Amino acid sequence: MPKAKKKSAKKKTARAISSTRSLSSYVKSVCDIMRRSNCASALQYVPELTWILFLRILDAQEKRDKEEAEAVGKSFECALRSPFRWQDWAAPYSEEADHPKTDEGKPYGWKRNELFAAGDGKLFDFINSELLPHLHSLDIDLETKLPNPNATRKQRVIGRIMTAVERVRVDSETNLRDVLDKVDEISIDNVDDTHFFTLSQVYEDLLLKMGEKNSDGGQFFTPREVIRAMVHTVAPKLGDTVYDPCCGTGGFLAIAYEHIRRNMGNAPASTDISKLKHDTFFGREKENLVYPIALANLVLHGIDQPNLWHGNTLTKRATYKELFDKAPATFDVILTNPPFGGKEGQDAQKNYAFATSSTQTLFVQDILSELADGGSCAIVLDDGFLFRKDESAFVETKRKLVDECNLWAIVSLPGGVFSGAGAAVKTNLVFFTKGEKTKKIWHYDFSHVKVGKKTPMTLAHFGFGKNGETIDDTELPMLLTQEWQDDEDVAGEPFPTYAKMLPHRGTKKGESRYSWTIDFTARRKKARDEMQPFLAEAERLRDEIVDHKEALRALKKADKKSEKIKPLEETIAEKEKARKEAENKAESISNTVYDLKPVNPNKVEKIDERTPAEVIKSIEEQGKIVTASLKALQKLLNS
Repeated sequence: MPKAKKKSAKKKTARAISSTRSLSSYVKSVCDIMRRSNCASALQYVPELTWILFLRILDAQEKRDKEEAEAVGKSFECALRSPFRWQDWAAPYSEEADHPKTDEGKPYGWKRNELFAAGDGKLFDFINSELLPHLHSLDIDLETKLPNPNATRKQRVIGRIMTAVERVRVDSETNLRDVLDKVDEISIDNVDDTHFFTLSQVYEDLLLKMGEKNSDGGQFFTPREVIRAMVHTVAPKLGDTVYDPCCGTGGFLAIAYEHIRRNMGNAPASTDISKLKHDTFFGREKENLVYPIALANLVLHGIDQPNLWHGNTLTKRATYKELFDKAPATFDVILTNPPFGGKEGQDAQKNYAFATSSTQTLFVQDILSELADGGSCAIVLDDGFLFRKDESAFVETKRKLVDECNLWAIVSLPGGVFSGAGAAVKTNLVFFTKGEKTKKIWHYDFSHVKVGKKTPMTLAHFGFGKNGETIDDTELPMLLTQEWQDDEDVAGEPFPTYAKMLPHRGTKKGESRYSWTIDFTARRKKARDEMQPFLAEAERLRDEIVDHKEALRALKKADKKSEKIKPLEETIAEKEKARKEAENKAESISNTVYDLKPVNPNKVEKIDERTPAEVIKSIEEQGKIVTASLKALQKLLNS
């Protein structure tokens, strides 16, 4: 049995983490320890790190909240008690005089030190036999298996986050202590305020690795900067209810919280803060592995009582619904990115008017039923949903969308936006408000922007600053502006960014090489006019068929062997075929109205009009330049 260490642990100075990159790198070093500790796969170390990191930041948050409450003479009840707080069992121990103390006057890490002194395996025993059961009991009473009636809502959230953790995965206490020491240095006090939301990005990075290792179960997570642009566009405010029906790790809800909180100013009323944290954000998530991570993520971002429902949104079958009991029937703002290319069975399809296996299409129908009148939605949809007109469910869903909502903007994203998530699918941001029929659709085209894993899309590409303000041209990425600057027709003109054009959508000022407006009312009318001859022909044929069938019945009644019967039947069949063809042509014209895929009419294609001789001459001239440059370089090397 090892003896307790008498000398104090060397005090570490936690370094400030000032960027997403540095935080991600630091967390990666923790993952490296886990990989050598029976957590080789991301499917193993992501959940393990999630609960450990959550308890660490929760402890720091509660310490800060308690100090803030006491500073204004209020009481604060911590969700966890001794010895189940991070400061008791996980924090490094020291006998130094300036080592922090718990409220009971014990040095941080006192329980961990006791367990170390008690012998090998005691830390594991405590976590597996005492800590985890206690945390589980905050949600479900271990004896009755019913929700714990004495737990606060926040305690129930903590318990639900920990429910999936059955025991420690790390295989040795030495490695576990190394993990705890490193995680202890990740404090909300050490993460630069301007990068507070980088913790969410860390989860994204980790889950991305998990998806790469599990291609069947991996999900495509929305880049944070794209989410921010969507939130800045819709601009949710205090008093709105914000909802994501497939919330993943909670990115849309976290960034919407950031947006609203920032616009509340420096000294908001406590009632407003309470409303924001407790009654504003709602979500649903299907995946067992992702749901507790979403809860942890939102708590770490300040939404300390997230209203998240666990289960299949489309089948309406709940796994855990206790945290969703305060949800309204409809929501003021919906922000979401439904899964691309998913397929649903009959148990989901039966809940919707337009049955289809397409997950995206069912989610759009679901959103239309859950969006409040006057409410707005920002959704990521792929090209397939927008242009498909060969399946009734797609057409009817889009018809319902434009009939019941004002679809006021479609933003075509570059092809590489989701390449970092392993998806090459072409996507669009679609914005609509419920309660008014669509009259005009404004489009903005980003297809000229080159993005990928190493050059992701940023807010600057949209023309937004970090707080949602419109930025000036000097801050735009060079790749974004170069084509515009080099064009002699527009040289010297301000770059027409999305943010600049957005307030002028649907007007002449909103038009540019990259933006245009579709008069949807005119498109409908044109389609009706084009359909009319075919509908009239179908109606004429239908009347003739009725007359012929009446004649056929009379003929058969008079003489079943009449030679006129077969020719008349053939005539009826021909007219039926012609009627169907006319109706199909009319339907095809009607369906074309709902092909919403953006096609930029203002795009300028540069054509090389040089003759072959001119091209050859240009190549020769370039060759001479290269040869001269190589000779100059060789001369320089020889000197």
